[in-house]
Amino acid sequence: MNRLEKYLEVSPRIREALDNNRPVVTLESTIISHGMPYPRNVETALKVEEVVRSCGAEPATVAVIGGKLKVGISEEEITHLGKKGLGVIKASRRDLPVLCARGEDGATTVAATMILSALAGVQVFATGGVGGVHRGAETTMDISADLEELAETPVMVVCAGAKSILDLGLTLEYLETKGVTVLGYQTEELHAFYTRKSGFKVDYRMDTPEEIAAAFSAKEDLGLRGGMLVTNPIPEEYSMDHKVIDAAIEQALADAKAQGIHGKETTPFLLARVKDLTGGDSLDSNIQLVYNNARLAARTACALQTLEQA
Repeated sequence: MNRLEKYLEVSPRIREALDNNRPVVTLESTIISHGMPYPRNVETALKVEEVVRSCGAEPATVAVIGGKLKVGISEEEITHLGKKGLGVIKASRRDLPVLCARGEDGATTVAATMILSALAGVQVFATGGVGGVHRGAETTMDISADLEELAETPVMVVCAGAKSILDLGLTLEYLETKGVTVLGYQTEELHAFYTRKSGFKVDYRMDTPEEIAAAFSAKEDLGLRGGMLVTNPIPEEYSMDHKVIDAAIEQALADAKAQGIHGKETTPFLLARVKDLTGGDSLDSNIQLVYNNARLAARTACALQTLEQA
């Protein structure tokens, strides 16, 4: 047994799909524990898996359970994370060794989910929004590990852009410096999570899952390190008013500063506060954009599999 096998557990369902060259899409678990309250979190996580299946791919929700790095957790394990909620450690790259050594649970962030995806051999991952450069980072240096992971780990991340609580301009600058390609699905504008508008441009527009798959395949063929970020706009009917969401974010940021919130507690606090300030509308938008990203990720994974078998 190699050393990795001590920690990594790929479920039989996912292993069978990979061994038979069927498309697989990974899903993160921080959205379950830290993204929304129980039981909505569990309902959403199971529905996202259904969406991936309906589009022809096999879903693999990722988490750390009892110190094991699991790719393809069960419904019971999803429910366990949902009920435990904020009591579960929000696990990024730095947390994985300690959780494995201690035999503890962890809900994987974008960065950690990318790592586990790559270890299992999965190339496509769907999430809500990625982390980025926080507002005020010029003094706090608060930059999400998600960005560094995108520069290092060969996994395509399909999302609704960077979370709008962030400094989107600096996030794009950071990704450019790290050589990460940012694609827009059927748009040239970077999406800002809850809203379709940000005022910033992506690197390239792609109009079909096949185009996205071809770009990622070419990156891999060229031996270029790192992943690729695919931004997918929230459906128009669920998009929030740009001014409303900006006002809520500004208030949430002021509240976080007043309460001394910082580090990895920042994003869960801001998202929860924005939800309260918008009367729950932001949570509904969040759920719909995750479903939308799961559809695109599944279709792209299918296109990538077809390309690799050609």
